Amino acid sequence: MGELDVAAYLDRLGVDHPGRPSVPALHALHRAHVERVPYETLEIHLGVATTVDPVEAAERIVGGRRGGYCFHLNGAFAGLLTALGYQVRWHRGGVQRRAGAMPPGANTNHLALTVHDLPAPECPDGTWFVDVGLGDALHEPLPLRPGHYRQGPFRYELRHSTAEPGGWRFDHDPAGGFAGMDFTLAAAGPADFAARHVELSTSPDSGFVRVFTAQRRRADGIDVLRGCVLTSVDAAGTRRREVTRADAWFGLLADLFGLALDDVSVADRHALWRRVYTAHLDWQARQEGR
Repeated sequence: MGELDVAAYLDRLGVDHPGRPSVPALHALHRAHVERVPYETLEIHLGVATTVDPVEAAERIVGGRRGGYCFHLNGAFAGLLTALGYQVRWHRGGVQRRAGAMPPGANTNHLALTVHDLPAPECPDGTWFVDVGLGDALHEPLPLRPGHYRQGPFRYELRHSTAEPGGWRFDHDPAGGFAGMDFTLAAAGPADFAARHVELSTSPDSGFVRVFTAQRRRADGIDVLRGCVLTSVDAAGTRRREVTRADAWFGLLADLFGLALDDVSVADRHALWRRVYTAHLDWQARQEGR
């Protein structure tokens, strides 16, 4: 791994250098990351290979004005926090969808983070659950202790995992996009996620490959684009609408998710739209056939 450009990364987040590690600074960095760097699978649908190298991910986030999914977002964020002096650890995690038969447990389809040695009244032992790669979940870090928490329109629960001895379980709000996530406390590193990343980014069975997604957290909610369906969740409830014109779809990417795609050729934009729209029509046909 090379060196991470801290100044450029902070500029991407729109924050000044936070100084020495502190609880308020950690929360501010977390908020800025999820609000400005989208969770997205664009490179997969453009046919561009990526790795789990956190510096590569950071360079794409900063220079390419992109985001990524958990291996990219949390890997890069961990690199930034480490460079700023925070004590960060990677952990194997496992996200379970609401539909399907995936059992609880840390099956390594997710990279989770903890930050240590930052005590606060709400977190006496100084250990925080940090995750900028859970899409429509965390807006700010949570104390790594059992409890119920509310952030914007979502209620979460952190508890000891029943599937991972010594590990933890994050239960998402029923309005969220997934059921929950288990993670171990054993330390992990990029090599632990490399094979899983290849599978998730290339396998025809992967949800990331089948359906394009872009998600961007707000303090009061979340905007999620899956294929051609835009879903917004906030205190007013859940709203959905289809976006089936190419110009409107690319406009959403630029305006709502900060993905202008200035570096993508006209031919590649056309190919991306054909792929996304074809998948949307297939999804519609399946819905109508039920």
